[in-house]
Amino acid sequence: MRPAHLALAVLVAAVWGVNFTVIEIGLGHFPPLLFSALRFLAAALPAVFLVGRPKVAWKWILAVGLVLGVAKFGLLFVGMDAGMPAGLSSLVLQIQSVFTAAIAFAVLGERPTRIRLLGMAVALAGIGVAAADEGSSGPLGAFALVIAAAVCWGASNVLTRKASPPDALNFMVWVSTVPVLPLLGLSLLTEGPARDLAALRDLDWQGAGTLVYVAWVTTVFGFGAWGWLLHRHPASTVAPFSLLVPVFGMTSAAVFLGESVSGPRWCAAALLVGGVALSSLAPAGKAGRRPAPPAADAAVPPTVSPAVSGPAVSATVSPAGPPAVAATVPPAVHPDGTVPALVHPVDVPAAGRSGAGS
Repeated sequence: MRPAHLALAVLVAAVWGVNFTVIEIGLGHFPPLLFSALRFLAAALPAVFLVGRPKVAWKWILAVGLVLGVAKFGLLFVGMDAGMPAGLSSLVLQIQSVFTAAIAFAVLGERPTRIRLLGMAVALAGIGVAAADEGSSGPLGAFALVIAAAVCWGASNVLTRKASPPDALNFMVWVSTVPVLPLLGLSLLTEGPARDLAALRDLDWQGAGTLVYVAWVTTVFGFGAWGWLLHRHPASTVAPFSLLVPVFGMTSAAVFLGESVSGPRWCAAALLVGGVALSSLAPAGKAGRRPAPPAADAAVPPTVSPAVSGPAVSATVSPAGPPAVAATVPPAVHPDGTVPALVHPVDVPAAGRSGAGS
């Protein structure tokens, strides 16, 4: 990889990692579900008029939009608003790679190797340490919401793998059109029109800046650059850079938000990142025998360019952040983090067989 390309990969990981801190700041200006809805609205418009028509079937755009956009990012933003620290959120979301592998086994029949199973066990041990630490010092319910967001990210990675989008940015922009109305509806029902209108009426430059960052910098630039790198380098070369997302996430939260990082949290970070790296970079297992889907299900040719999950690391949001389960699919993160799967993660994609940004 050329130095300029290497620097771009690190920059995208930094953008997705810092995204969690930006989300935390943005939650001081918007209710969480409204913030997530506005994020996707800003990411979709006017980009949807510039990227061309969708290149996969609408059923995949709708499915990923609902699971990734509504469920994953909705849970993430609500969890962070309920007290889950930004730095810890950037770390815990990486467990999506384990969920991606588990769902891929159940749905696609992809059997993980022993090395990958060992990595998953190490990563789960890291989550256990983080949960014990958070339970003694913070709201465990908010921690559980972020874990649930990681499960949804894993499911969206598998859906993205099935969709096999040939253009990561095109796919992510069209996916961003789906969550807007559902999230706005949920915000009106649970957060109330008065609170939403007050947030919009009192919008200042800082609030607008957080919205621009999570929508355009994390999603449009982050996934666009990640997809560009995946078109020029093997996924196995690019995906590991998503492991830097929690490093930038925890560091930026400590610097800009004053979040402290306890000894157990550092231990959890080492176990989780090490386990994800082990499971993500291990050779892929053999896929089980599953009936091939009918040709009518495919909206694009079966040959897929190495472009997209999200943030995810196992097959790599989002979110990103800031975003999938096969080596040919970029990590997802979400921002909100990603890295799917596309994502991102927040959206941030994860490294390995799924995606990392938000």
